[in-house]
Amino acid sequence: MNVRPLEQRDLSAWTALRIALWPEEDAAELAIEAAGHLAGRAVARLILVCEETSGRIVGMIETDLRSTAEGCLTSPVPYVEGWYVLPDVRTLGVGRQLVEAVERWARAQGYAELASDALIDNEASRAAHGALGFEEASRIVCFRKDLRRVCPGRRRTC
Repeated sequence: MNVRPLEQRDLSAWTALRIALWPEEDAAELAIEAAGHLAGRAVARLILVCEETSGRIVGMIETDLRSTAEGCLTSPVPYVEGWYVLPDVRTLGVGRQLVEAVERWARAQGYAELASDALIDNEASRAAHGALGFEEASRIVCFRKDLRRVCPGRRRTC
């Protein structure tokens, strides 16, 4: 296994991994975003892929800088925006190699912390984070309200 920076030749494999990671997102938009990154319109600051000796891309990690992150004391903070490993290689240390490569990059840039997140019901992701030394910083419930929706029997939005 070889962890390396994303290259143009990885576009279709990387896009497929992004679609697998975010299945609720529009696949076409994820593909456009990925192509934009490789054209110089950044999606993330650091994108690494893990490649088997056969050339198959089996994992990826996207990291960007955020001005703040839950539980972090420094700013900016390198933030794992996306991290995905194909199911058939998840027990081979691919995820660990990807995170450790980001850690090396972050330390070399002078950063003191690394942040990430996982959905509260994604036990596999939470366990993977814990196994790599991440500590849970907080739990939140996020809300949204559609301001375009009109309340029944009313002429205004609710």
